[in-house]
Amino acid sequence: MSDGILSARAAAAPGDPIFGIFDAFRADPRPERLNLATGVYMDESGNTPILPSVHEAEARLLAGGTTKAYVPIAGEAPYLDAIRSLVFRRPGDAWGATHPVVAEGRVDLLHTPGGTGAVRLAIDLLSRLRPQAEVWVGEPTWPNHLQIVEAARLPLRRHSWLAADGRSLDLDALLGAIDGARPGDAMILHVTCHNPTGIDPTAAQWRTIAERLAARGILPILDFAYQGFGEGPIDDAAPLRTLLDACEELLVASSSSKSFGLYNERVGALSVVGASAAATRVLGTHARLGVRTMWSNPPAHGGAIVATILADGQLHAQWEAELATMRERIAANRRALVAALAAAGAPGYDHLVGQRGMFSLLGLDDAQLARLRDEHAIYLVQRGRINMAGIQAAKLPRIAQAIAAVL
Repeated sequence: MSDGILSARAAAAPGDPIFGIFDAFRADPRPERLNLATGVYMDESGNTPILPSVHEAEARLLAGGTTKAYVPIAGEAPYLDAIRSLVFRRPGDAWGATHPVVAEGRVDLLHTPGGTGAVRLAIDLLSRLRPQAEVWVGEPTWPNHLQIVEAARLPLRRHSWLAADGRSLDLDALLGAIDGARPGDAMILHVTCHNPTGIDPTAAQWRTIAERLAARGILPILDFAYQGFGEGPIDDAAPLRTLLDACEELLVASSSSKSFGLYNERVGALSVVGASAAATRVLGTHARLGVRTMWSNPPAHGGAIVATILADGQLHAQWEAELATMRERIAANRRALVAALAAAGAPGYDHLVGQRGMFSLLGLDDAQLARLRDEHAIYLVQRGRINMAGIQAAKLPRIAQAIAAVL
């Protein structure tokens, strides 16, 4: 029997490092097992809830729905308008007011299947227009960044994100990478709540980074997956505004999965910021061609949920309060984990309190992670990335004792 056209020379591809852990967790029969690896928000019961504002928006959509027809390649205007206002609003702006680059016609938005789709479209646009460009990515980063760049057949370059102490940003390495890049290369940066370290540049460091990128002619590709999980939607966009003030062009991959809890609806957007309105229009035509050859047009339902919430004053305020509750719970879990680790005999984790977002690194090696899994039924991913939103107060002592036991 033949090996087949595709399989004749194919070896098995490596599994996804994060979803592979989730598969192993689901197969584990131990009732006490804990998944602190998967990057979704969880409440105190261990569930990923549907936000009440989302429930209400979906009820309205169901009552008023009349069609399941295709939407435009770039998505529906209400969703795009909502995301434009969410991403580009400045402190003190009323809803709908935005950064001047929008009024200048320099921003084109496209609705994508999740933030992953937005990153993929950004890299596809780069590969279409600058196929020799190298893409610089921090180490560590969200693992799918690497796979997306490799899938686009672009050269991948790495730079250190963590300093030698494992607790702070290696700014010198980052600036050295910018200086070592060629004009026309690109660099992927997390706008806020760095995944997996939780370590973000300060405002002053962002200004230095932005100025250096602009001076070197490097294209920033900004992963804005966690807007609202650091300090709030407007404050979390401050690095983006700093880059807008310095750089002529940039690409912003934003996600509604986390801040609206719409993980399985796959809701994201790519904002294409060009050097001029005319340049932006041209870039938009290439981005739409990329969409047409990948997913053709976006899934509509999740975008309609977001648009419904943000366009209604009462629902918008309700969502902001729900987002604040999630953000505050994550911060409280950070403080509680540090205290529990110290009580269990594992001090030295105070730096976790000052980090932001759902993730931090505990600095565990593969052997320690295997012991956590095999001996304690606790699942983490590489370097001990822990999802702070997955911690439940009732189980915190066991988590801390298990971590202390493997150190």
